[in-house]
Amino acid sequence: MELLLIRHARPVRTEVADGPADPPLSPLGRRQADALASWLVDEKVDALYTSPLRRATETAAPLADALGLEPRVHAPLSEYDADASAYIPIEELRAAGDPRWMELPADIAGFQNRVVAGIEELVAAHAGERIALVCHGGVINMYVASVLDVGPRMLFLPHYTSVSRVFASSTGGLRTLDSLNEAAHLRVADVPMIEI
Repeated sequence: MELLLIRHARPVRTEVADGPADPPLSPLGRRQADALASWLVDEKVDALYTSPLRRATETAAPLADALGLEPRVHAPLSEYDADASAYIPIEELRAAGDPRWMELPADIAGFQNRVVAGIEELVAAHAGERIALVCHGGVINMYVASVLDVGPRMLFLPHYTSVSRVFASSTGGLRTLDSLNEAAHLRVADVPMIEI
């Protein structure tokens, strides 16, 4: 079976006094999500799952419409900072020289275990199919690091709406990374990858 690991589109910067920030998509993020949907519309996708966070569900919406699928929320696809009171896009933090752009989960091994177990549950439920998972940069990093067997670590910065593909054997647990951080759909649609 094939997994399409998709990072959410660009959300707005959000800081709240109480509760999780959980930001919506920015205007650029909505354009990125539309470009992703246009790019994948001709691929046969059997199921679409999304993190419960708003930036993921809003990214999945145009793709669901294009593919004629009902997105299903899957809690293990949630990012490690889901309950944080602020969401500041990583490119803003990096441009400002803010060290938080390199921040890691406090329990990175526990985070990876949760992500891998949640994704493997979907792999087992969809033998022989292609499924799309709209999630987060940390989630994608944890699963890719598991596939590459390099321990729990952040390996790369996924572009907004990038697609990383993994083939998963239904027997023997073989996982193969097919592509990483595909973003041609943004270039083709002339949609910027970032805004600062």
